[in-house]
Amino acid sequence: MRVTVVLLSFLFIAPVVQAQEPTSENAQIELVKYSWSKERLNWERSPFGGPNENFHQMQFRARAEKRVSDAKRSNSPEVGKFEKEAKADAAIVAAENQNSKPPRYYFLYRASVKNTSSKQIKEIDWDYVFVDSFTGDELDRRQFTSVQNIAPGKQKELVFTLPTPPTRRVSIYSLDKKEAAGFEGRVLIVRVTYADGSVWQLQ
Repeated sequence: MRVTVVLLSFLFIAPVVQAQEPTSENAQIELVKYSWSKERLNWERSPFGGPNENFHQMQFRARAEKRVSDAKRSNSPEVGKFEKEAKADAAIVAAENQNSKPPRYYFLYRASVKNTSSKQIKEIDWDYVFVDSFTGDELDRRQFTSVQNIAPGKQKELVFTLPTPPTRRVSIYSLDKKEAAGFEGRVLIVRVTYADGSVWQLQ
């Protein structure tokens, strides 16, 4: 399945590969560099909570603490009751965090290209191909379509965010610095559509 995005501008990091030669003389587009990286997926985390507390749990804890504080300020006879409830709730949250799933990760795929033609680029199809370092066999590939207006002589970075790793050797649940050993990636420019309607296609 090819992924399409309209102009995206933007832990494990794969080495950045510098590509000095154009992908094809006919394409008239230069692949400058490319890389992929593994990033922690942590959308629910709050910068104000504890290291193992998500945003909803932080809100729940804050409400319980406020209820105790308000009771103390008004000299309510239920202060002790609210404090016990807050401690019990905190114990439940701690147990939930202990049994939670391991952190997940997402993946960034990047390719910087330069338009070396005299025509404006409108769209680029490109594949990030991963091969076995020893056999050269293809392990997997990610297919992208970038809708980009790139003027002649200009350079742009194409960026995609996916939940899918480069290969099955890379886990989405845990971080292993050695998991990228044994395979390597390269980017192929598959198709270029120009603003005048002309198209270059990889043969």
